[in-house]
Amino acid sequence: MKPDNEPVRVVLADDHDMVRSGIKALLGMVGGVDVVAEARNGEELVALVDAAPPDVVMTDISMPVMDGIAAISVIHERHPEVRLLVLSMYDTVDFVKRAVASGACGYLMKDAPPFELEQSIRSVMATGSYFSPAIAHRLLQPAEPTANDELTERQVEILKLIAQGKASKEIAFDLGLSPKTVDVHRARIMERLRLNDIASLTRYAVRKGLVKP
Repeated sequence: MKPDNEPVRVVLADDHDMVRSGIKALLGMVGGVDVVAEARNGEELVALVDAAPPDVVMTDISMPVMDGIAAISVIHERHPEVRLLVLSMYDTVDFVKRAVASGACGYLMKDAPPFELEQSIRSVMATGSYFSPAIAHRLLQPAEPTANDELTERQVEILKLIAQGKASKEIAFDLGLSPKTVDVHRARIMERLRLNDIASLTRYAVRKGLVKP
């Protein structure tokens, strides 16, 4: 147990300096909470935690070099005592479940009211978990179908490459197919998912965890 007179040490991770500064300023107004370090990506975050494990890590998901979920997985394996909180703009069940499976014990949204920052830290320190009401509500909803439920294995493979920005010729070369065959698959994917453009396909792939945000 942490002594009552010792502050809760927090490490923040977000690749946007302004966002990180805003969160730090809000936490600075919370008594008994001390932001001891900041990271711009998952790799920096892991290094900071390895050097001096904090009580709580509050991290974004979408970051360069190493994303938040990958960093959570590494930190949870090396430092299981550290509470790992996700602060993200992504509210889909897929993202929440991936974060929890990697070791996160809490999840809240970036558009949450400021008081939730304090509430989330207090809660994970006292009970070991915190999920904002909006996230908890989503987790109680029936599970969404996965990409593998909606598409064939080949279609999922092609969708991943489309979401990575590859053209039909590049995908055809990578998979040993003809560009025409790739175009047919893309049309069938759009038909199955009822999506009409590449941007929508990319958002779907990100939401389902097929590609990194």
